[in-house]
Order: sequence, then C-alpha cells, then structure tokens
Amino acid sequence: MKIKRKATIMVLLLAAMFVFSAGVVSAQEESELTQSESDQNKTLVILGCTLAIGIAGIASAIGLALAGSSAIAVTAEKPDLFGKLLVLQVLPMTQSVYGLLTAILLMMGAGLLGGGDAFVTSLQGVGAIWIGLAVGLTGLSAINQGMVASSSISAVGRNPDVAARGIIFTVMPETIAIFGLLVGILLMTGLQLL
Repeated sequence: MKIKRKATIMVLLLAAMFVFSAGVVSAQEESELTQSESDQNKTLVILGCTLAIGIAGIASAIGLALAGSSAIAVTAEKPDLFGKLLVLQVLPMTQSVYGLLTAILLMMGAGLLGGGDAFVTSLQGVGAIWIGLAVGLTGLSAINQGMVASSSISAVGRNPDVAARGIIFTVMPETIAIFGLLVGILLMTGLQLL
C-alpha cells in the first residue's frame, strides 16, 4: 500500500516538473538572449547539477553503508580478507562519480567552469534539470548495488574463492546508472552543452 502511494506521489511530482518545464521553455521569445536571461537559465543548470550529484551521492552513501557494515563484520573474523572485501564495499560509490561527472560537464557546457561566457537558452537550462534528474534517479541503483555487495561480502566470508563472482554480481545493478549517464551525455550533446 505504501509503495503504491510513494509511486503515485513520484509520478505526480514528475508530471508537475514536466508541466513547469514546458511553461518555462515556451515562455522564452525567439528574440536574442540577454545576459540576464542567460544567467537565469544558468540557475537551472545549477539545479540540474545539484540533482545529479545530490541524488546519486545519497544513494551511494546508503549503498556504501550497507556493504560496509557487512565488510566490518567479516573483517572482524577474517582480517586477511580485507583487500577483497574493500573492492566489493567501494563499488556502490561509482554512481556518485557519474553524478559528479554529469555536474562537471553541465557546468562546463554552461560556461560556469573555465571562465567561459556561454549563453544558456531556456531549453538548455530546463534540459539540464532533466539530465540531472535522469542521472540522479538511475544513480539510485547504488542502493541495490550495496545490497548485492553486502551479500557478496558475506559469501566471501564463508568462501574466499567466490570473490570474483561476487564482484560480477555486484557490478550488474550499476549498468542502470551507466545507461543514465549515457543518456545524459547524449542529451548534453544534442542540446549543445558539450
């Protein structure tokens, strides 16, 4: 029951963001962009950066905590497995790296890094929000990756020979985040932010 309610709230929020973003894009006249309008659109890019790194970073922190608690328990009994367990424990951090990369690319494209004086259209600004949201939401896979890493760590504690298999299983949920990053980069290219 709670899951349906949360899903409904999420759909309503996304619909509201879509309606808002469509209004912002259509409000811009076809006249030349002023510096003030470009600065306002850069604020939207900053929001996109915040969504990408914020959501993915929180998910990575949760995934790292899930895997780390299992790694601590196994290391207490078998300290010689520390190296193998560390690899499994840090894997959920990669989603935050994707969020960071997205934020850096968006900032570069908007001229917020490197002293560029790029003009940012409202389409690019709103697009940056959606790019950040796509990368951030697909970065939520770090939580599931942390769960798989936790199970893999427990398995390695019982049989150290399964470490490589555990890494393979743990990497699988990350493919969703890679797809999100790829879509984000393609959208940035299409919106001429790269």
